[in-house]
Amino acid sequence: MNSKTKVLITFVCSLLIFAVGMFRILTESLSSTPLFVGYIFVIAGLIGVVANGLILRKVRVN
Repeated sequence: MNSKTKVLITFVCSLLIFAVGMFRILTESLSSTPLFVGYIFVIAGLIGVVANGLILRKVRVN
C-alpha cells in the first residue's frame, strides 16, 4: 500500500469520526453516550481532516 492510499484512508476515517460527533451533537439521539464525547469526536475528527488534507495535498503535488 503506497503513501497516498494510507493518507486517503485516514482522511476518510477522520471525516467519519467528525460526522459521528456532529450527528451526536446536533440530534442528541444517542442518549447512551455523554454529550462531551460528541465534542471530543468533533475536535479529533476536525484535527485529523485538516492534518490529513494538508498531507494529501503535499502527496498529490509530488
